[in-house]
Amino acid sequence: MRGFYYGFDPSYILVLIGAVICMIASAKLKSTYAKYSRVRSMSGITGAEAAQRILYSQGIRDVSVEHVAGDLTDHYDPRSHVLRLSDTTYGDTSVAAVGVAAHECGHAVQHATGYALLNIRNSIAPIVSIGSSLSWPLILLGVVLSWNPVLIRIGIWLFALAVIFQLVTLPVELDASRRALRLLQDNGILYQDEVPSARRVLSAAAMTYVAGLLSVILQMLRLLLLFGGNRRDD
Repeated sequence: MRGFYYGFDPSYILVLIGAVICMIASAKLKSTYAKYSRVRSMSGITGAEAAQRILYSQGIRDVSVEHVAGDLTDHYDPRSHVLRLSDTTYGDTSVAAVGVAAHECGHAVQHATGYALLNIRNSIAPIVSIGSSLSWPLILLGVVLSWNPVLIRIGIWLFALAVIFQLVTLPVELDASRRALRLLQDNGILYQDEVPSARRVLSAAAMTYVAGLLSVILQMLRLLLLFGGNRRDD
């Protein structure tokens, strides 16, 4: 731990690797979405219309479809039963737009059918948010207070909640995409030869969650390398 005290922390390379992985995944998503946002779906319906059709086909009447500002800010809010579609999705008729809209519908279907992993993710989200914000302050406070092992250990365990959250999130997102591709075909929104294009968009989106998981795992590994011994290396 000598490097940590004298301003050089070799383990920080793990954080940098995670950041690079996330940037690559984000760039891939943006480029893939940009490519297929120029491909108009043969059905000619917008993302909002696609979402409404899918929801009705699944008997979901209590979820409203709203517009939200931004690019790729699409999300489903289970608390208010609102599916929000971004500027690039709501009124667009591209394969990319209806693919993303269908993905968010996949989350609404998960919620309506009581999909276990989604319920777990929604339940732990508030705890994870608080834990993640407190983890590093507690660890650093433990270091300041003569390497207090209790505070350091609590901080590491709180950060571990973020890893658990990402582990749960990944299969939830993959399942939503799987549902989306099926629903797009079942409802005649995309023809069979259009589905591979939508799949590429959703696969690129899924890679951002894989990158997020790898990033927090690397950060967790760094914490264990730095503080796992709970003692200062003099």
